[in-house]
Amino acid sequence: MPSTPPSLGTENQSPFQVDSRREIIGLLRGLKESKQLISMLINSGSEVFITSILDVDDSSNMVIIDSAPGQLANQRIIDAPRVSFEGLLDRISIQFSSSNLERIAFEDRPALQFAIPANMIRLQRREYYRINTPLSNPIRAMIPVQLDDRQETLKLALVDISCGGIAILDEKKVLDSTMGVIYEHCKLELPTIGLVDVVLQVRNSQDLVLLNGKSNRRLGCQFINMSNSVLASIQRYIMKLERERNAKLTGIR
Repeated sequence: MPSTPPSLGTENQSPFQVDSRREIIGLLRGLKESKQLISMLINSGSEVFITSILDVDDSSNMVIIDSAPGQLANQRIIDAPRVSFEGLLDRISIQFSSSNLERIAFEDRPALQFAIPANMIRLQRREYYRINTPLSNPIRAMIPVQLDDRQETLKLALVDISCGGIAILDEKKVLDSTMGVIYEHCKLELPTIGLVDVVLQVRNSQDLVLLNGKSNRRLGCQFINMSNSVLASIQRYIMKLERERNAKLTGIR
């Protein structure tokens, strides 16, 4: 049964797509051996379950994973026309998908299996897929700062987001934009995901002159010491944005 990775957009997919069977098996086994948790998404990402790879059987062409908790959840996964998987291996995003998952028993425990995917997406550390955030309903980064003798939390709009960092707009130019400055205890408010805690390090700064003559400051910030669970949440949100963008481009509502 053929498997294809979740769509990342034609213009972005080819540089990151892995088609080598040997390499795909190596990545799957790497996820298994490092005991990485993997997000399993159905219904266009509206339902997310956490699983892990139990075995990669090259001879039978099968991947075996932990089943979801509960019979009803497993039935929904089995009934889903497409199941997407998102995981991290050495902080590199690995994404693939499959269909026709089957219930099995593996080492006396409930499990699911599916065919080894024909291809997958691997986003290298320096090639994090970056997507623009909505202008109509901006995502906010909440950054605590010391202003004179008081502590304030700035709420700044995001320009774009990736698994490696964000770009934000500091219209009033309040933040110290010196490269390397670290802002701790920050939060991102991601729609449908919720608040996630991040540490930001300024990597670049650019003052922009707008068409109306006003100026704005764009700061590129890198995530520092981020947990895999927070990275997985950001990854899910990026996939959600990409699905919405593709739906608009193809006219699907």
